[in-house]
Amino acid sequence: MYDEKAWYQSRTVWGGLIAVLAAVAGAFGFSIGGEDQAALVEAVAAVAGAAGGIVAIWGRVKATKSIT
Repeated sequence: MYDEKAWYQSRTVWGGLIAVLAAVAGAFGFSIGGEDQAALVEAVAAVAGAAGGIVAIWGRVKATKSIT
């Protein structure tokens, strides 16, 4: 693994977070199935990737120094 990415771009991280949230929700009587968890991971990964792109563009627009 030589490529790097931000934590929020990792499907593994989001999958783990959603699995924990599903377990907590189960303790309160809510049921989130495996297919629903997989769909949530895909949706969250897409949103997180888009958010990362927006933050990168916003950072470049707000930058006070040029890139050389």
